[in-house]
Amino acid sequence: MRKLVVFTSLLTFGLSGFAQQTTGPRIFNTVKLKLEQGKQVVGGTIQIPDPDTYCAMANAGFDFLWIEMQHSPMSYQDVAHMVMACRGSAAMPFIRVPDATEGDIQKATDLGAAGIIIPMVDDIQKVRNAVKFAKYPPVGKRSQGAGQYGAIWGPDYRKTANDNIMIVAMIESPAGVKIAEEIASTPGVDVVFVAATDLGSFSGYKQGDAPYEALVQEIEKAVKRTGKKLAGPLAWKSTRAGYAFFQGPSETSLIRTGAKVELGGANPSGPKKGVAAIEGSDR
Repeated sequence: MRKLVVFTSLLTFGLSGFAQQTTGPRIFNTVKLKLEQGKQVVGGTIQIPDPDTYCAMANAGFDFLWIEMQHSPMSYQDVAHMVMACRGSAAMPFIRVPDATEGDIQKATDLGAAGIIIPMVDDIQKVRNAVKFAKYPPVGKRSQGAGQYGAIWGPDYRKTANDNIMIVAMIESPAGVKIAEEIASTPGVDVVFVAATDLGSFSGYKQGDAPYEALVQEIEKAVKRTGKKLAGPLAWKSTRAGYAFFQGPSETSLIRTGAKVELGGANPSGPKKGVAAIEGSDR
């Protein structure tokens, strides 16, 4: 009798668990799942329009790839080929679009981006537009098209896209800092990124300067109040608490570092620990 009760309990639990899995949305975006589980995620940066290099990065252990379309000559066709060539890889494709325009976001999502990174958010309408153009109705105004998203994420993509596509808003200037809480509290925004080097460029302060740190702390407090995820450069991973989403080095930087290690037998020197390298300074 006791065995029958145990068996019945296990069967009930199993059916209950199955019902929960089948009734909820299918989440294919592993970055979203990891962040919801309280884990940290790291992305490698892609600047070279080469499928082989992209696939090497996508299978190197990164959680996502930060595909750089704001500061690179890559076309959407280039990126579409790379993402398709390495579909099924562990790293989720996140695209930093040039701007939060309908055309840029439509192309990025159609080619299969699991995340949209919006640069230079110093106007709340910009981040609202990002959500609007990345999400299908009734949440947003994304139109349907003949994209390759279905071949990458499955035939139920239209039903699951809104629950999977993430929006990362970048704060890069004091103007963005002033509206940090409004940015973070915008429905549809998942992550707020503190753009370390541009924040210094636009404010005139260096990392470690008291006025610079005050700007960073203002963003941190605003994001914490909203319950959204905080992001920054990989250099901050072990030195600043509360961050969950990090942009790692580019493939060119990793090739250079690897070559130096192989040829010199020692780790090359870099910026002081906890200080993000100035973008473009490693070329």
